[in-house]
Amino acid sequence: MRLKTTYRQILAISAPIMLGSAAQNVIALSDSVFLYHLSQEDFASIGFVGIFYLVIAAIGYGFSRGGQIMIARRAGEGNLTEVGRTFYSMIYFEAGLALAMFLFMEYGCAYFFKLIVDSPIVYAKSLEYLSTRSWGIFFSYIGVSIIALYTGVARTSFIVVDTIILGIVNIALDYALIFGKWGLPAMGIAGAGLASTIAEIVAFIVFVVYIAFDRKARAYHIFKLPRVDLKLIRQQYSLSAPIVAQAFVGLGSWFVFFGIVENLGEHELAITNLVRIVYLVLSIPTWGFASGVNTMVSNFIGQRKRQAVIPIIWKTAKVSFFSTMLLTLPVVLFPQQILYPLLGSEDMTLISDAQPIFYVLALILALFSVGGVYFNGMAGTGATFYGLLMQAFCALFYLVYIYVEVNHTNGGLLWAWAAEIFYWMVMLALIMWYLHSRNWHLLEV
Repeated sequence: MRLKTTYRQILAISAPIMLGSAAQNVIALSDSVFLYHLSQEDFASIGFVGIFYLVIAAIGYGFSRGGQIMIARRAGEGNLTEVGRTFYSMIYFEAGLALAMFLFMEYGCAYFFKLIVDSPIVYAKSLEYLSTRSWGIFFSYIGVSIIALYTGVARTSFIVVDTIILGIVNIALDYALIFGKWGLPAMGIAGAGLASTIAEIVAFIVFVVYIAFDRKARAYHIFKLPRVDLKLIRQQYSLSAPIVAQAFVGLGSWFVFFGIVENLGEHELAITNLVRIVYLVLSIPTWGFASGVNTMVSNFIGQRKRQAVIPIIWKTAKVSFFSTMLLTLPVVLFPQQILYPLLGSEDMTLISDAQPIFYVLALILALFSVGGVYFNGMAGTGATFYGLLMQAFCALFYLVYIYVEVNHTNGGLLWAWAAEIFYWMVMLALIMWYLHSRNWHLLEV
């Protein structure tokens, strides 16, 4: 499919991806909301272990992005036979990676969490959650590969349907398994993990059935299982590894941030988790536009239209900014009125205490809505290694700042969250410099 540099094209590709790329956000949100009503200890714990699982999920998602870039490039060239081979190479690698991550969560996390968690309650509940959640990693990793295929060929409409199904199943099972409804056992935080795992299995099955009846998919040669192509897998790995490292550095920094905040107490961790939930929801438009621009940039380069790259990134960034701000400002200005229906409770202390941080969050989202699009646009050119270097530099500054702020000053949570502002300001400046240097014109994918 040959794409165009129009706002209609941007919305047509990005809007469905907003839901598809938000699959883990939907799960994290529903788990957190139900556990908020169970106890503050459970709510604080899901904030910590939920970020950890997002890091694990982001590793698989990052490797799928390399495959997505290559699929979009082949689609732009009109070489559809290679689309299927690229897809299966991605599947083979993701399956092996899922096994490695599962074994780590089952046998390594008990030792890993001891190194960074002070609260015995948070430690115990985090392991309880992973005992049922870790099984979902197989379906998560294969699922993001399927999404990468349909995103890469710019056929994103069914991603909406599949994500809605995932969300409905997860919400229903969260209610039943956390509180023990409909004859099911009351499993607490372990029930949230089991509900999310089952939801991912159902969403995976639904997408496989859709592919089986998708006649257009035959052009990609995905109904014939090819042999393992180690050369193609290595090519995808080389392209994806910096993206994975970026995700690991980015979300890993956030995970460390939660670990540092946990030292301040369970109430502060609960406040941070509340802000995280709002952040995840309000960042959904940016993730959709970022993934969409990734496909469009790679497709244009495949069409030999490199002159269209920077204009399409700029157009997408503008749409991302205005969409994000349209959702953000009401929530930031009136959090109690908007969040009460979701987190309804007689005690609104948590929301009141988080109010100052919401103002900081508005500025963070303004920068992220532009910076996230530019960062993914740069990745679409194949400049994944340069992106890794930029993110590693910024993340190091980010972590040093947070450690000093939390442990050696009296700024508290407000100034700890402000680290995100400085992070995206520096990142955006570096990305702009690289794109306008035109060094990416020399890259091959």
